[in-house]
Amino acid sequence: MKTLLYFSISLILYSQFLFTQSAKLDTQEVKVLKQIWGKLGLEDKNEWDFEKDPCSPGRWNFFVVCDCSFESNTTCRVTQIAISSQNISTSLPTEFTKLQHLQILDLRFNYLRGTIPSEWATMRLSNLSLMGNRLSGQFPTTLTRMTTLLELNIEANRFSGPIPKEIANLKNLDKLDLSSNDFNGHLPAALGKLTKLTNLRICDNNFTGRIPNFIRHWTQIWRLHIQGCSFEGPLPLSISALTQLKDLRISDLIGGASTFPSLEKMQHLSILVLRNCLIRGTIPNYFRDMVNLSTIDLSFNNLTGEIPSSFSQLENVDYMYLMKNNLTGPLPGWVFSSTKNVDVSYNHFTWDASSGPKTCEQETINVVESYSSSINKQKKIHPCLKNDFPCTKSDAQKINSLHINCGGKELNINNTIYESDIEKKGASPYYNAGNWAFSSTGNFLDDDHDSDANILSNTSSLHNISTFDTELYKTARTTAISLTYYGLCLKNGYYTVRLHFAEIIFTQDKSFNSLGKRVFNVYVQGELKLKNFNIAKEAGGTGRAVVKSYTVNVKNNTLKIQLYWAGKGTTGIPVRGSYGPIISAISVDPIVTS
Repeated sequence: MKTLLYFSISLILYSQFLFTQSAKLDTQEVKVLKQIWGKLGLEDKNEWDFEKDPCSPGRWNFFVVCDCSFESNTTCRVTQIAISSQNISTSLPTEFTKLQHLQILDLRFNYLRGTIPSEWATMRLSNLSLMGNRLSGQFPTTLTRMTTLLELNIEANRFSGPIPKEIANLKNLDKLDLSSNDFNGHLPAALGKLTKLTNLRICDNNFTGRIPNFIRHWTQIWRLHIQGCSFEGPLPLSISALTQLKDLRISDLIGGASTFPSLEKMQHLSILVLRNCLIRGTIPNYFRDMVNLSTIDLSFNNLTGEIPSSFSQLENVDYMYLMKNNLTGPLPGWVFSSTKNVDVSYNHFTWDASSGPKTCEQETINVVESYSSSINKQKKIHPCLKNDFPCTKSDAQKINSLHINCGGKELNINNTIYESDIEKKGASPYYNAGNWAFSSTGNFLDDDHDSDANILSNTSSLHNISTFDTELYKTARTTAISLTYYGLCLKNGYYTVRLHFAEIIFTQDKSFNSLGKRVFNVYVQGELKLKNFNIAKEAGGTGRAVVKSYTVNVKNNTLKIQLYWAGKGTTGIPVRGSYGPIISAISVDPIVTS
């Protein structure tokens, strides 16, 4: 993106300089622009003055870039058009083909519908971005005939069906983004012929089969994202050939297990995500040489053994997620003294309570439920590592109801007090509020923010929610990977657990903000209750409440509710980093038996 930005700025400055030499846009291309603006419904807007040359300095240059070197610097031609975030709701005009020198076309973040016109096959584009629209149909074979393409982005549309073998025609592609569509089937071998790829994202689709071994041909690739695609394990051995990788993200495989892949030659790695990839065995020691690592996520696997001592030497790592594995042995002292965000929760560590910290509630360290049940019972256990939150209160002190306003202030709803939940801790916190607690994991990647907002306020209008309940849905707690709420010291027995949801970030209108799709899984007491849960779809729109009720038998005085992002849904609408589960409120009430 930076390269494209610098290129755009250079062209703008160049066109403005040459315009001072009285160069003007070719009259035929002025007519074409007027036709395109008319088809897109932009012509009648006051800011477009067709009496002014589109290549002249001014507002036009934010949308149109020209090359004015034609005919001895007297004639300009349009080389770049960027019309993004205008919420255009028409189909794609064929008139773009009349701009014979057009190289870059950016129509991101609109409301464009239909498919790509077959006439577009004659264009000689180098960059095409259609991210964040409503385009649909099979993978457009028109695109496979644009052999000049270097970058193609059709992320977050409604394309479906298999990837055609004709994609091999795009042999010059450097960047390809197919994420958040409805593509299915096996990845064709033809994709392996795109050997110039440096950047590939195919997340949030419905592919089948394994990640193919032909990925070994992508020897120049430095960014590879394969998340939430339903691929089968194991991880391909050929991944070790991708030695130029800086950003590798694979998650949520199904089927066969893997041993830890050979990544030791990937010395450029900065982001490594191998989450829920069915990886078993021990973590290798070669990480000590990966001096560029900033994020490492190996959570939700079947890793065993101890945390390698080399992890303490990863000085540039800001985020380390090892939660939900079967790691054992003593928890290294550097974990508690680290200034990094470290999550080692849900493992089987041992720890001497006499030498550990005094409280579990640290800003950046999460070790909740990491106690090994096989430990010598006579040895003191650090309170952070206790499993199942054993309750030491008397029966009279235990609670029989619980109400939490997730992400919001204390509320009185129909004489029921919903407790405040406004703790803003970040990527790997454990927070104990007394009768309840939460454990959160994950930072939002690619959002270019130093800190994440884990509490959301509604940007979508609320609909069909009673006056009493409206305040309950104005806020929500979110996370990038996993969020778990615990009811603590509940009396054993049966309860009705109600989970309150509303999609409060995406809108319900004809803008690209309405095209976001949030999908996550919900577990109650460790049992999957909702898979690929889409709040807006379930509620019939955004800003609408939906309540999921479950009967739960609490046996050990603890209730556990977990939300997990499995790589599904959009990640770039309305802005990059918009994804992950959200929840508005939790209510727990006893079931009274006669």
